[in-house]
Amino acid sequence: MTNILKIAGRSIGRGSSPFIIAEMSGNHNQSLERALEIVEAAAKTGAHALKIQTYTPDTMTLDLDEREFHISDAKSLWAGTSLYKLYGQAYTPWEWHDAIFRRAKELGIIAFSTPFDDTAVDLLESLDVPCYKIASFENTDLTLIRRVAATGKPMIISTGMASIAELDDTVRAARQAGCKDLILLKCTSTYPAAADNTNILTIPHMRELFGCEVGLSDHTMGVGVSVASVGLGATVIEKHFTLNRADGGVDSAFSMEPAEMSQLVIETERAWQALGQVSYGATAAEQKSLMFRRSLYVVKDLEAGDVLTQDNVRAIRPGLGLPTKYTEQVLGKVVKYAVPRGTGVSWDMF
Repeated sequence: MTNILKIAGRSIGRGSSPFIIAEMSGNHNQSLERALEIVEAAAKTGAHALKIQTYTPDTMTLDLDEREFHISDAKSLWAGTSLYKLYGQAYTPWEWHDAIFRRAKELGIIAFSTPFDDTAVDLLESLDVPCYKIASFENTDLTLIRRVAATGKPMIISTGMASIAELDDTVRAARQAGCKDLILLKCTSTYPAAADNTNILTIPHMRELFGCEVGLSDHTMGVGVSVASVGLGATVIEKHFTLNRADGGVDSAFSMEPAEMSQLVIETERAWQALGQVSYGATAAEQKSLMFRRSLYVVKDLEAGDVLTQDNVRAIRPGLGLPTKYTEQVLGKVVKYAVPRGTGVSWDMF
C-alpha cells in the first residue's frame, strides 16, 4: 500500500488540494504582537500552515561588515547592510516560538519552522513541531539534513540553486538518516523571482526523478505561477506573507498580503479540482446542454410529397433533430406526410 504523507493529520498529495504555507520570515518587524497578528491573518485566509525561521545572527554568520560579509550588490533588496545586521533584523526571537505556535494551534493552522543549525532543531523538537523545512541555501548542508531527518518527521526541502547531483546527495542523506516523508519544492532563489526564471516544468521531472511529493516555493509576485504549478503536479505551495507590504520589513517587497493569500488558496484549489481525469464526451453535468447543439429542422410547412431542400431545412438550435452531419443525406428526400415548421428532421419522415 502506498504511504500517504501527512503533516499534523493533513494529507499531502495529488489526492488532496494543494497544501498552502504562509511564510512569516522576518515580516514581524521585531514585534511579537505583529507576529501574532500575522498568524491570525494567515488563518483567516484559509492557508493551511504558518512557517517561521529559527536562527540567530550568531548561528548564521560573523559580526563583520566588510568584504563578503557586506551586501554590496546594488540590485539586492538588502544592499548596504551586513549579513549579521540583516539577520538581526529578520530573525524570530526564540522566546517567541512557543507563543506563535500556541496561537496557531488555537486557530487551527499548522505551525512549523526552518532550522539552520543543531541548536534550532533542539528548540523545535522541544516544541514538538510536526515537520521541518530546509531552506534553499541550506539544501547542501548534509549535516543539517541528517540531523533533521533523524527526527523522523516529514521534511520539506527547497531546491533553489541545487544541481541534480546536489539534490541526489541531499535526498540520499535525508532518506538514509530516517526521513520517510519527503517533499521537494522547486525554488528560484532571487527576491522577487521573475516568472521567466522559474522553470516550473521541472516539477514533474523532479517527482519522477526522486519519487517524492513536489511543490513550489514561489518568490514571484501574484498567484499565476503558483496556480500554473498545480497543473504540473505541485502539491505544496509556499509564499512569503505579510499584513501589508507598505509596512516595510526585510521580506515585505515580495510577500503576499492577506487578500492575495486568500486568492491563492481559492485559485490553487480550483486548479487542482479542474485537473480531474482524462475525459471525453458529455459529463453528467453537461447532459442537459446537449439539446442546445445545432441539428436539422424543417423551417417551412411541408405537405406529403414535398422535397427537402436548403430552403426548407436548416441547421439550427435546439439539438433534437438529426445531427447536422446528415445534411447532404437528407437533402432531396421526399417527405411521406405533412410536416409543420419547427419539426426536427427524423428518418421516419421519408
